[in-house]
Parts: sequence; C-alpha cells; structure tokens
Amino acid sequence: MDNLDYGIIGNCRSAALISKTGSLDWCCLPEFDSSSIFAKLLDEKIGGSFEIVVADDYVIKQRYKKHTAVLITRFTNGTDIFEIRDFMPRYRKEGGGYNSPPEIVRYFKHVAGIPKFKVLYHPKLEYAAAKTETYIKKNFVVSLTHGEKYDTFFLYTSFNKNAVVEGREIKLTKDGYFLLGYNEKIFKPTVRKMYTELERTKVYWLNWSAKTPNYKKYNNQISRSAITLKLLSYDKTGAVLAAATTSLPETIGEVRNWDYRFCWIRDASMAIKVIGDLGHRNVARRYLQFIVDLIPDKDEKLQIMYGINKEKKLTELTLDHLEGYKGSSPVRIGNAAYKQKQNDIYGILMDVICEQLTRYSNDVENGEELWGITKGIVWIVAKHWKEADKGIWEFRSEDRHFTFSKVLCWVAIDRAIKVARILHKTRKLEKWTALEQEIKNDIHDNAWNPKVNAFTQSYGSPDLDASVLLMESYGFIHAKDPKFVNTVNAIEKELNNDGLLYRYKNEDDFGLPSSSFTICTFWFINALFKIGEEEKAMQQFDQLLSYSNHLGLFSEDIDFKTKRLLGNFPQAYSHLALIECAINFSNKESEEKVLESMA
Repeated sequence: MDNLDYGIIGNCRSAALISKTGSLDWCCLPEFDSSSIFAKLLDEKIGGSFEIVVADDYVIKQRYKKHTAVLITRFTNGTDIFEIRDFMPRYRKEGGGYNSPPEIVRYFKHVAGIPKFKVLYHPKLEYAAAKTETYIKKNFVVSLTHGEKYDTFFLYTSFNKNAVVEGREIKLTKDGYFLLGYNEKIFKPTVRKMYTELERTKVYWLNWSAKTPNYKKYNNQISRSAITLKLLSYDKTGAVLAAATTSLPETIGEVRNWDYRFCWIRDASMAIKVIGDLGHRNVARRYLQFIVDLIPDKDEKLQIMYGINKEKKLTELTLDHLEGYKGSSPVRIGNAAYKQKQNDIYGILMDVICEQLTRYSNDVENGEELWGITKGIVWIVAKHWKEADKGIWEFRSEDRHFTFSKVLCWVAIDRAIKVARILHKTRKLEKWTALEQEIKNDIHDNAWNPKVNAFTQSYGSPDLDASVLLMESYGFIHAKDPKFVNTVNAIEKELNNDGLLYRYKNEDDFGLPSSSFTICTFWFINALFKIGEEEKAMQQFDQLLSYSNHLGLFSEDIDFKTKRLLGNFPQAYSHLALIECAINFSNKESEEKVLESMA
C-alpha cells in the first residue's frame, strides 16, 4: 500500500522528507515556506529528488537514532552493508545561539563489504516552475534556474562528482558524504567535518530530549512526537508550523489540498501547551514573544494564522504545472483562510498565556505585555462573542454559531480571570465574572440539543462534531456530567467508523468528508478515558498507534478503509494529541502503582 512512509529531518529553520528507501523527495530552502528544491512528493515526474539506487538484493530498513532527529537508512545484501545518516545541522555555537544553516547532510557510513549504489540527483528549483540546469565545478556541483526567479543550489561531496551527476555506479569502501546547501561554502567540507557536524547535531537532540520526562507507558511515542513538534518550530520568530508540507490531499483525487507551512494560532498554541507540559520552556517562551510581536495595537484583532516570519498576507496561488500528490491537484501555496474570522483562537491563546503565568509567575518575560494582551482579548471577546464565525474547521461558506467557538470564548474569559488573580489585578474581576457566566449560560441554552441528547456542532443544529469533545479538557464541563457523557456516547454512535472518527458528517463546501481527521480520534479516546471507559480507550489508542507510518509519524488524516495516511505531514495537531493521550494513560498507571504500594 502507498503510504506517507517518510522520515522528517530538520533544524528549526527548515525541514526535509526522506522516503523509506532513502530518497529525498521534499525540501524547501532556505526556510520552511521557501520554494521547493525537491518536490517529487507533489509531482513524481518533474518535482525533483535525490534518490539512492541499489540492486534488488539489498534490504532497506529505516529508523531514527533514539531521542534524536538523525534518520538512519540501512542498506544490506548480507555481505555489503552501508548506512545513510541524514540530518540538518543544529547545535549550540560557542558564542551562544544555534548553528542551523540551510543545509542537509547525507553521511554515508561504510559498515561491511564493498556496497555499490547509484545516485539520481535531480534538484528542481522554484517548485520546478522553470528548467533547472546543473553544472560540475572544481569544488562543487551547482544547480540554477533562470525562470521568473533566479535561484542557485550547491552540492558538495567526497564522491566522484561526475559519477554522481551522471548516475554512474559508485563503490563505497570508506565513509563519505553529500552536503546539500542553499549557499556556497567558504571553507571546503571534508568527511571529518561532516562527521563532526553529525556528532554535534546528535548531541544537541539528545540534550533536548533529556528534558522530556520519562513516562511509564508510551515513552518512545511521546519522545518521537515531542521531537516532531520541535522540528515544526521556527527558531527565528518562535512560530510553530501546522505541518512541513503543502497540498497533501485529505482524500486522494479530491481538492481539499492546503498549504500548512504557516503558523495557525490555534494549532501552535495547543502544541506549545503540550511542549510546555513536557518541560520545554524555551519553545513556549519564543512562541509567546511571537504573539507579543504580532499584536502591537491593543485593539488589534488576531488573524487565525500568520506566516512564520509574521507575514499577515498569505495570498493563495495554485501551481498548475505540478500534478499533485498521486495526481491530486491543485497544488496550492499560500492560504486564503488567513482572512477568516474564527472566534476560538482567543480562548486557545489565553489558555497558553494562563498556563505559562501559572507555571512561571515569578519568572515570566513580557509579563506586562501579556497582561495588556489579556485585557485586549477580553475586550475583543466581549464585543464579538455573540457573532457567528467560520469555526475550527474553516468552513468557507456561511458563518454559524459554532459550539466550539463559543466554548473557547468562555475559556478566554475564564483564563483572563485566572491571569488577573495571578497578577493581583482584581479591578475588573466582577465585570469579567459576569461575562463568563453569561457565555456559559448561553452555551447550555443553545448548544444542547435535547432531541439528539448532546451538545451539537452549532446552535440549533442536529449535527454532531468531534471538536465538542474538548469542552471537558478546557474545564467547561466535568467529565462525569451526564450532558458530557451523553455527548461522548452520541458522537461515538454517529461519527465513529471502525475506531476512527469523522470531524463531522454534515456536508461542507466540498461535499461530504471521506477520511478521518486523526486528532479527532485522539480527542475521542481522551474523552472515553475521562468518562471512565479506560480499558476501551486504551485499546483504541493502541489500535490508532498501529496506523502510524514505519517511524511512528502521523499526518493529518487516515483513510477509513485502507488506513493509509493522508493530508499534510507530519502534522503538529496529531502529535500533540497523541502526547496528551499517552500522558493521561501513563499518569493513570503511576497513580495505580502508588495506590497499590499504599494498600
């Protein structure tokens, strides 16, 4: 079965995807949202790739070096063995800060025998929009395009450059390397230098991962998901990307293809909360600075998403010369959803601010700015919470009064009250408390549908929606409240399909949804666990984990029938929800062990 069998490597500046056979099929440089250099992922004929070809008798296996973002692809025919260590350099510089150049290193480690391989090296700059020409120079191979834009890309290698470019057979008798870089190097690379880069990068990731606590259960899954979230964070500004790719379809052959190389306030805030829970404070601190920088005016309404360099205009274009993943066009860059109004983002952001101030109340940078943002958010929510919006799923048609948006408006005020108490700013509390109660009453009066016996997708609607499951997580309702238990049961009956959940089943702008949105299944498993169906939740969690790719990575969606991964990849949303579930299960196990020891 075709699947998104890719590993992600990166250095918090950009990322690349490498297939389970060692083919580099997706990379944008110098940054995450730059135009692609390799895009075979989106067009197998013209997209561009860097492939390793071996004889049919080789067995290829892939894994990550434990607790790192170094990807190891092993080639063996029993006698001849070699490994490729793929990584993007990242490590602390002696003078402070991090070295994260726009480069990929493919370090070839000789293990046994005399392995033979060929290289198919086909960079296609600027999304392969114009011809890319490749030339062999004395110290490097350079590729350039003279299309609408001029761009260059450099390859350095210890192997014979002519053999590489011409695709001739290469014998491996000792370690070697390929360095793919956006910039021409000042100092010539060597095998020794590349080995040093590998070791420094490995140590960086081991040190970073050491901050993640150890858990009794699912420790490897939590660690891999945390590293994946870190790989989707952009060091320069603190932005967190929804995913590393664009236009991977929610369903093969359909048009639900979007560019996810941006920072959605909702996705990023949820990811940051989880990473913060794992003890990675710097990622959270940088993200809050990103938010502070975005809101210079106290009454400025937040967009739902921004470019990773704080761009506010994300014009959507289609690249009609690319056929799309498995022929699923259009390929889009930019995202028109940035213009939408989604009222839930204020509550999700306030939740992160509250979490950080609760955890580090005596040591928070930007405390005054965050208090200013808090007051601004309350002002905006008070003014707009009664208005309809596009909702969490970004319906592109008419606005509605979505239950999730209303609950998150309540969260915004609830967390603002908590922040006010932490900061001893009690002057507005009476007014804010009254507003909080008003929103809560409104949700109970209008979102509860007695005929369906559940909270529904929007006011007056009979349709169910998986996002409503988050009511409990955000503290709006108790897990054992009959209304919540009934909602979970109704959602299971209506939206569950062989252990995978629909977001919703009502028709949207593109027809009926036909794949499972991965995060929704994690939400459902969490809700089952909270209402006391712990064994069932654990079984479904294990089943869902089995649908990850060979490296434990998830995309946005899963096909109901084939269980193949669909949608943009890897998806921050999916991995943050995986971590939340896994921690709940692990904490439960720890509590039980404590109780057993006390018995």
